[in-house]
Amino acid sequence: MGIANNTILARSASAGVSPLITQTHSPPTLLSAYDPRAARASPSTSRRRCYGAALKVHRTNRGETMNLNGAGALVTGASSGIGLATAKALSTRGARLALVGRDRRRLAELVAEVGGTAIVADLTDEVSITRCVEESAAHLGAIDILVNNAGAGWTGAFTHMPVTVIDQLIRLNLRAAILLARELTPPMIDRGRGHIVNVASIAGHLGVGGETVYSATKAALIIFSEGLRQEVAGSGVGVTVVSPGVVATEFFNRQGAPYSRSWPRPITPEKVAQVIVRSIETGQPEAIVPKWLGLVARLKGGLPGLYRTLNRRFG
Repeated sequence: MGIANNTILARSASAGVSPLITQTHSPPTLLSAYDPRAARASPSTSRRRCYGAALKVHRTNRGETMNLNGAGALVTGASSGIGLATAKALSTRGARLALVGRDRRRLAELVAEVGGTAIVADLTDEVSITRCVEESAAHLGAIDILVNNAGAGWTGAFTHMPVTVIDQLIRLNLRAAILLARELTPPMIDRGRGHIVNVASIAGHLGVGGETVYSATKAALIIFSEGLRQEVAGSGVGVTVVSPGVVATEFFNRQGAPYSRSWPRPITPEKVAQVIVRSIETGQPEAIVPKWLGLVARLKGGLPGLYRTLNRRFG
C-alpha cells in the first residue's frame, strides 16, 4: 500500500513482536480527499475537493531551492560523461566537491581543474560506499548535495545475459544510489538542507528491448526517487530524478554496442549537467532531457497500446 496515514504493523503486537515499520504522518493525497458519498451527493463539490487536494499536493511536493555557492557536493561517476560535466558545472556555481569514480588518472585531472577531492571507489561494494561517505564528509564537512550518477549498461538478449552482469547492474545502478541516499538523507534532514539527484534514463520510463535489466534498474530508481521525495517533503531536503535520452558519452561503447542510430541524435553531457544544476537550484522534482522525450513517456503512460504499435513499426 502506498498511502500510509496510519501505523503499519509488520506483525501483530499480540504476538509479542515490535513493529518493523511505523509511519504516523504522510503528505495529503488525492485519495485522502475523495469521499464517494460526497461524490454521489454533489459531484461539483467532490471535484472542487479533488482540485483543492491536487493543488495542496503540488505545493507540498514542490522542491527546495538551494544556493550552490559554498555547498558541499558528492558526485558519483565523476571521471567521465555526465558526472564529469556535472562536477564542472557545480564548480562554476561555487560548490565544493567530492568526486567519486574508478579512474584514478581522470579524477586527478578533474580535481586539478575544478578543485575538490578525488575518491576512487567501486560502488558495487558496500564497504566502499561507507568509505566514500566518510572521506567525502572529512573533506566537505556537511554534504549538502548528492548526485547519484554512477551507472553501467549492457546490450544484448536478456536470455544471454550473464548473472554476474545482472548483479553488477542492480548493485551499481540501483543499490548504490539507495545506500548513498540512506547514508546522507538523515543528516540532511537534521540540518534542514540538502538535495539528492538521481540520474535515471528515458529507458526507465519506456523499457528498451536489448537493455532490459538496465531499463528495469532505471525504472526502479525513478520510483525510488518519487517515494523518497514524498517522505522528505517539508524537511528542507529536495529530491530530483533526471532522465536523459541518448547522451554522447563512452556509455554505449562500454556496454558493448556503439550507438548507431541516426535518430534521435545524442545530446551532450553538458546539457544534462545544466539541467541537473538548475534542478538543484530551483527544486525541480523531475526532468527529462531533451524535453521532447517527455511526450514519448506520456504517450507510453497514457496510451500504451498505441505506443507499442508505433514502437514496433518505427523502433
